[in-house]
Amino acid sequence: MSLSLLQLAAVGGAGLLAGAINAIAGGGTLLTFPMLMGAGLSPISANVTNTVALTPGYLGGTYAQRHDLEGQRNRARNLAIPAILGGVAGGAVLLLVGNDVFRALVPWLILIATVLFAARPYLRRWELGFVAHHHITRHPVLTPIVAFIGAVYGGFFGAALGIILMALYGLVIPDTLLRINVLKQLTEVLANGCAAVLFAFTGLVAWDAALVLGIGALVGGVFASRHVHLFPQKLLHRIVVGFGSAITVWYFIAG
Repeated sequence: MSLSLLQLAAVGGAGLLAGAINAIAGGGTLLTFPMLMGAGLSPISANVTNTVALTPGYLGGTYAQRHDLEGQRNRARNLAIPAILGGVAGGAVLLLVGNDVFRALVPWLILIATVLFAARPYLRRWELGFVAHHHITRHPVLTPIVAFIGAVYGGFFGAALGIILMALYGLVIPDTLLRINVLKQLTEVLANGCAAVLFAFTGLVAWDAALVLGIGALVGGVFASRHVHLFPQKLLHRIVVGFGSAITVWYFIAG
């Protein structure tokens, strides 16, 4: 379906905010996905459009942090194939379940994403303490398993994927959070990128919305990255949690 100019403006505005939030605190999908559904897209169409639109942002984040991949070639190689397969598998499952099933899952998926995002500061403190004070045994077999599990979720829905990956990678990769973060970024771009390629051939992507949303997210992300000092992270975190909570309640009530 084609969106009106007013709907496209609203989607672009949501993308602008989401790009800024993703650059500073994460959680932008909790804004863009409901906005796409509010613009009249079906649940699956909104989800695949969101994935296609936001994938370039993940690529840009990975490129910006590429220097942290130095010395991690083996890790990147070990997670690449599982992330690709997981993203395709998650996307295929999404297409198979259909709109009715996915619509029923949406409130629960947003609830899980909101809870995880709300718990992010506590998870981050726990990760810092765990990495700093515990001897972590290398688990080369577990890293691709974690990548595959996270990528399946990313291809299917993806909100709060970064939080999930950071928590799981922190358990199996003995390194600093900065270096773990770039592996998380790489997993996201591979999983979402491959899912986006799959979605591009389904006829479910609202390309006008994807273009406007992608541009808005890119502009918002660049601006926020350059003026990060202007955005209090605690306030943004509370806004996203509040919005996610309100949307969750709305979807549970409205069905």
